[in-house]
Amino acid sequence: MNQQTEPPSADTARLRLPRGLARELFTVKRDPLPKMSRPRWLAWLPHVVLCYVAIPCGVLTGMQLNDHYKVVGSAVLGLSLLTSASVVLSMFRPIAAWWLGLVTAALIAWVIHDHVGQGQSWPWTPAGPATVAPLILMVALRVPPRVTVAVIAITLALNGLADVVLGPPQSQTIIGGVALLFGFVGILGYALRATRLARGRLVEQETLTEEERARRTLLEERSRIARELHDVVAHHMSVISIQAQVAPHLVENPSEELKENLAGIRENALEALTELRRVLGVLRSEQPDDPANPHHPQPTLGELDGLVDNVRGAGLDVTTEIAGIRRPLTPGVELTAYRIVQEALSNCLRHAPGSQVEVGIAYGPRDLHLCVANSAPTRSAPPSPGAGHGLLGMRERAGMLGGELAAGPRPDGGYEVSAVLPMDPQDRPAVPEPETKRAS
Repeated sequence: MNQQTEPPSADTARLRLPRGLARELFTVKRDPLPKMSRPRWLAWLPHVVLCYVAIPCGVLTGMQLNDHYKVVGSAVLGLSLLTSASVVLSMFRPIAAWWLGLVTAALIAWVIHDHVGQGQSWPWTPAGPATVAPLILMVALRVPPRVTVAVIAITLALNGLADVVLGPPQSQTIIGGVALLFGFVGILGYALRATRLARGRLVEQETLTEEERARRTLLEERSRIARELHDVVAHHMSVISIQAQVAPHLVENPSEELKENLAGIRENALEALTELRRVLGVLRSEQPDDPANPHHPQPTLGELDGLVDNVRGAGLDVTTEIAGIRRPLTPGVELTAYRIVQEALSNCLRHAPGSQVEVGIAYGPRDLHLCVANSAPTRSAPPSPGAGHGLLGMRERAGMLGGELAAGPRPDGGYEVSAVLPMDPQDRPAVPEPETKRAS
């Protein structure tokens, strides 16, 4: 039999709140004072300041016990040390430090009770509230506002109770000034705590936004790669289908088994092509004007000269160098290499205006090496809109082929992007070219 739990009643909620508040008021858990985030070299400044504040608090307590209330003996030294210790303890355990401050204030009131003259303050010494104010400030910086309100209320309530029940007849109360001081300190601590929490949430949100932007850019780049590779795969599947259809007519008296196998090849190729277009057609339909449209052939390294000429026309001094024996590559490698060089040159245009750019392509035995390096810019770059994750897309393209891409600043103030892409494992006839070629 299922049992349904009823929501807590209002009375239960009211009982739960005081219990939680009591746990927060009677705790000695460690709650270190946060460091300053900016500037970093002043991170420990609040701790240093609090240690310096602890010294005058103790000295001031001892001086007033001696000068105003004529208290002598070891009690003066002990109470001074307790006052300073409570301020230092507030850096690590604010609630425990506040309780220690209250106990110290109660001991001071007990010690000076018989030494109070006409018009002198009690239970506080004239400087007593100033030595407890840092404790309330440290509490307000680290705990929720309701706990700060409870701390101030308890302090003032004990002050008023002692004043009414145990106050010497000739003493003078300063509870009004104490209430104003503690209220101001509590509001100040609450404001600083709220500012710190808001700044922390803002930094966290900025981090999440940056991660989301990078993830979105990565997904967009993967979609773009899929749309581009769709053309490559679709082309080859179409060729397979056509060759399987034509093959029986190129053989004299083909057997029925051969015709059946070729028909099966053509049927499988057409089915794979249909499924490929059905899945990736969705990606293409999102951006019908994208260069990956079926009416736009995918670029290869053979069109590198046109790309470099366009960049030169935009004002950059570009030099190209092709080393090794140039040979045909698989369409995926050709497309990836072209896109990496294109993105690297676009980054040079955006971030390094007036620089000299070198584009290097080296055909190795098994790998294709790419390098786009620019010198230091001669003028400042204008603000560049967008997410700024071009390197992420280039790494994604290189990783898709099992290659590697590295990018970073150069010692001369420029920037360099280099990539290594694996060649197609199938042996293809090489097209001999001069060992090194330069285009000025």
